[in-house]
Amino acid sequence: MSDSNSPSSNDPSDSNGAEMLGAAGPEADPAVKDTSQWVTGDEPMTAAQRSYLDTLAREAGEEISADLTKAEASDHIERLQQKTGRSQD
Repeated sequence: MSDSNSPSSNDPSDSNGAEMLGAAGPEADPAVKDTSQWVTGDEPMTAAQRSYLDTLAREAGEEISADLTKAEASDHIERLQQKTGRSQD
């Protein structure tokens, strides 16, 4: 592919408007998905999520509902990892 027909933005379509697959740029991580798009996001959180969330909440001095979905638990985990310095970044 030459520079003249390379997409110039992070738009997931090419210059002809066709939908493209793959990374939109070097910062795109295919393993990271918006929790609102998870197929199983409305299911109850897993035992592993519950255990890790309990640990993080205790470290952060927070109380969090034990009745969370997988997606909600994931969002709380990400937030608490940042707060407690356990971030994966």
